[in-house]
Amino acid sequence: MSEAITLLAMFKDLEPAAEGVDKLQQLGLNDDDMNVISGIPIKHTILGRPPAITYVSRIGFFGAILGMFLGIFFIYGIPYLYPLLVGGQPIFPIPMGFIITFEMTMLGLMGFSFIGMFVDSGFPSYTPKEYTPEVSDGKIALLFICPASEQEKFINALKDAGAESVAPAKARHL
Repeated sequence: MSEAITLLAMFKDLEPAAEGVDKLQQLGLNDDDMNVISGIPIKHTILGRPPAITYVSRIGFFGAILGMFLGIFFIYGIPYLYPLLVGGQPIFPIPMGFIITFEMTMLGLMGFSFIGMFVDSGFPSYTPKEYTPEVSDGKIALLFICPASEQEKFINALKDAGAESVAPAKARHL
C-alpha cells in the first residue's frame, strides 16, 4: 500500500456487519487491517474472523506454577531453615501442606491472570483511539485500513453490504 487511509463503517445490525467483513476480505483486506467495534461482545465465528490471540492463560499458568512453588517453600522450606520442635508434631506437616500449596497455587493463578488481563489488553492506553458514540447505542462499527487510491471501491462495497455510513476515522480521546 502506497498511501493508506483508515475508514469507519457503521452498521445497524450483525448480519450486514458480517457481510461487510466478507466484502472486505473479498477485496483483499487482511484480518489484521480491520477491527470490529461493538458495545456487546460478539463471537469471532459470527463475523468470520480468526480467534483473538491472548496470553492470559499462559500468564495465569506461570502464576499458578509460581504460587505452587511458593506454597511448597512455605510448607517445607521455612521449617527446614528454622525448625521449631513442638511436642510430638511433625516438622513437615503433609495434610496442611496440601491445603496451603493448593491455596497458594490458586492465589498465584488468580493474581497473575488479573495482571495478565491488563497487560494483554494494553491498559492503560494514553493514545487517542478511534471510537464513535453510536457504538454505545447498539450499532456495530467496522474500522479498517485501505489504500487511498481504492477508497471509493471500498466505500461502495460496504454501502452495498448494508453500511449506514462509511467515513474517514478520526482518532480522539475517549
